[in-house]
Amino acid sequence: MLSVTKPGLKRRTILKAGALGAFGFTTADLSKLKAEGNIRPGASDKSVILIWLDGGPSQFETYDPKPEAPSEYRGPWGDIRTNVPGIRLSEMLPEHAKHADKMAFIRSVHHDNGDHFAAAHWMLTGRFGSTSVDKAQKAPSIGSCVAKLAGPRVKGLPPYIGLPAAESVYLYPGYQGGSYLGGAYDPFQVNMKQKYLASTYASAIASPPFLDGMVGQADRMTGRASLLRQLDGLNRKLDQTGAMEAMDSHQQSAIDMILGSNAKQAFDMEKEDDATRDRYGRGPWGHYTLMARRLVENGVRFVTVDMPHWDTHSKIKEGLEVRLPYLDKAVGGLMQDLADRNLMDDVLVVIMGEFGRTPKLNTGQPGIPIPGRDHWGQAMSVVMAGGGLKCGQVVGATNSRGEHPIDRALTPADVLATIYHVLGIEYQGVFLPDFTGRPIPLLDHGSAIAELI
Repeated sequence: MLSVTKPGLKRRTILKAGALGAFGFTTADLSKLKAEGNIRPGASDKSVILIWLDGGPSQFETYDPKPEAPSEYRGPWGDIRTNVPGIRLSEMLPEHAKHADKMAFIRSVHHDNGDHFAAAHWMLTGRFGSTSVDKAQKAPSIGSCVAKLAGPRVKGLPPYIGLPAAESVYLYPGYQGGSYLGGAYDPFQVNMKQKYLASTYASAIASPPFLDGMVGQADRMTGRASLLRQLDGLNRKLDQTGAMEAMDSHQQSAIDMILGSNAKQAFDMEKEDDATRDRYGRGPWGHYTLMARRLVENGVRFVTVDMPHWDTHSKIKEGLEVRLPYLDKAVGGLMQDLADRNLMDDVLVVIMGEFGRTPKLNTGQPGIPIPGRDHWGQAMSVVMAGGGLKCGQVVGATNSRGEHPIDRALTPADVLATIYHVLGIEYQGVFLPDFTGRPIPLLDHGSAIAELI
């Protein structure tokens, strides 16, 4: 992490320059900054679970219902009371309603972009960058930045894990990857063979492949690691792609997990009793949300749980009455579990997708003439829970038809700044070198959401 502190050197000046060389920064200077502690780990021991709703969930049918709006806006369901007076949620979220005192519902996030790729990149990195025309990732994800700046909490487990595999808009790891930080800061993908699982996926969920045959692998891995060290005569300075660093990092993670006991403990779902597993739900969404709790409890810094298939251009009622109960059960189980284990202050839960859905129901799509909602970046809801935040409240508001914010309009950068704040990571005046070595601010804009702090 580059927190440039040379006397007289202003953040704005560096941004205008756009290059290390413009101010005489050398490799020695960067090394000195590291030695002085300006490249520092996060100050807290907290962890994050990001529940990623790929495709973009409807705010109307989830966290910002509009029961008084005309029928073509309010959608198929009404709202219900929660355990916090004045906070109402979709009637499809009764488990959320029981735990609203532990959650904050941010209803006024917007970036005004309806492109899946642009929106996902924006929400996960805090920046506009990629588009459907140019899908390449342009900036590192929040998870990758956390992995670099805060690092692992315990030896033997990676700092950043994707369950079953982190993705965005079918891209792996997509905009949840490290970009110019390098592949070493991509999420550790738990199962790339069984991924992108629907809420109703009914096949048996395989154990993480790297755990298969763990017994007896220790000696082989020790020997392999020794051999790799002996053969490592390459001049690493010639590797400008970062591939070697990434290989080293992920090889080391695999070796550490196989040789150590932390991974076996963290991933062993058989240690959970039937009542707990039933509370989360037995499908993949509940399974991996429970696994996320196990991982953060055992020291993983950042975990992404993939819950896809929210792109409801038609049949919104039919689609969401299938998905919402699984989301609701998994989140309710997680809230209760964190509370029971006294982990609410230690774990920040974030629930979000790439955008919201259009305020007015459409007439379906070609071949499926049943109402749905299209892409809408002008208003969306994000949920945060735990992490020591002030919960049991709503932040921001949209107008009566859910078209745009009318109070506390917030951006993806504000959401990410809040996550960094919880983790004790300085997000202002912090720079990371891109592919060319140019210092890029961790966030261009944004600040932690004051109502939550």
